[in-house]
Amino acid sequence: MVAHNHAADGPFTTRQLLRLDHALRIANTETGLTFSVYIGEFETPARNFAEKLHGQIEHAELAVLIAVSPNQRKLEIITGNEARKRISDRDAKLAGLSMAAAFAGGDLAGGVVAGIDQLASHAGRA
Repeated sequence: MVAHNHAADGPFTTRQLLRLDHALRIANTETGLTFSVYIGEFETPARNFAEKLHGQIEHAELAVLIAVSPNQRKLEIITGNEARKRISDRDAKLAGLSMAAAFAGGDLAGGVVAGIDQLASHAGRA
């Protein structure tokens, strides 16, 4: 998991971190893809920054990165070439919309977990 927090205490409680970790583990195991989450400030342009982060993940072609900057109100979902064959841009957009709705309601962790679950179910089993 590429979890990154600038604040010493971070935006998540221990329980939320465990939920996130569990969601990532299940998504990775069931799909055979590598799901990662980045929470923190983005450099601009946001898309380039997220793509650069995605490129640092081992086996990036199989990786799915959910990058969120709550302060900047930005969300990017990046899929590697192999992952994109199983998760369409439309699927990623739909997951992004439901995540944004959760974020707007103040539930950052729940939104990210829901996004992971939704993307993994679109990807299907390995």
